[in-house]
Amino acid sequence: MIVQSPIHFDRASGSLEGANLWERTAALALATGSKISSHFSHRGYIGCANLLRKTLPERNIAIKLNADAIFEFPYGDGYWSKLLDRSYSYEDELELLFRHSADIDYTLLDCGANYGYWSVLVTSRPFGSHRAIAIEPSSQNFPKLANNARVNGNRFELMKCAIGAARGTARLSGTKHEAFSIAGNAGGGSEEVPVIALDNLIDDGKVSADGKYLIKLDVEGVEIEAIKGGTRLLQADSVIMCEEHGNDPDHTVSRYILDQTPLNLIVYDPRSNRLETVTELSILDRIKVSSHVGYNVFGTASAFWQNRINALNANAARRMQ
Repeated sequence: MIVQSPIHFDRASGSLEGANLWERTAALALATGSKISSHFSHRGYIGCANLLRKTLPERNIAIKLNADAIFEFPYGDGYWSKLLDRSYSYEDELELLFRHSADIDYTLLDCGANYGYWSVLVTSRPFGSHRAIAIEPSSQNFPKLANNARVNGNRFELMKCAIGAARGTARLSGTKHEAFSIAGNAGGGSEEVPVIALDNLIDDGKVSADGKYLIKLDVEGVEIEAIKGGTRLLQADSVIMCEEHGNDPDHTVSRYILDQTPLNLIVYDPRSNRLETVTELSILDRIKVSSHVGYNVFGTASAFWQNRINALNANAARRMQ
């Protein structure tokens, strides 16, 4: 089978190269669909995009995220095709922190890396060329993650495992590549995968206990177990970034961070354009407006990172004046 070279799309210029007429038409449909559906939190977009994908030849699209970052995925993929809409911002509260931390010597621990979007960006020059370890358990996702490492000069490390409370094995299952889980309720096919705890990264010499870390925990229902397995790492200069599901009115992850850990709980409030320290979970009732999307919350016990977040908020306040 002949593998076609990828289509190329530059988010800065809007240039689309290497696409035939139907693929260009599909790109316009995917971008327009993202723009329209953004008014209702992209509800229905993934399903429609995946239907369109069935009419397209199997090939990748390489998105130029910035001058030093290429992100490839199968053309028409419902989850990632929103990037064809140049006004779309993926997890902008994370990008806010990553951009503001470009000058800090930290390592990204990209847990549940999927195809490696954040590892690609954080290791790029505009984001500070940081070290990143991309951790992904899925045999379906891992080759796509490895490809993104390759097309970006193998500048970030790869680990094929899941993150949990302790070292062991688990069943990974699911029907959507962006939502594979070891939580046991994802449905679909399954595979056995190795599991490590965050603190095992210290034990195995992957990281040191005295470094600075931004830890993205996109681990689909095992966030609390992952936090339990990272006690030592989270005592260091670390920030964890977890997803709060919009359909969870109990704010389970945030409640655990607030009540059961020494971490300060921080959430991006679009009303104030600030990363607000949370003492009362009712703020999440206002922020979590869509039941079908995720909202990132942050946890840190580090005075260093708390000071950086305070500085970020001060910069945001000056920009709004």
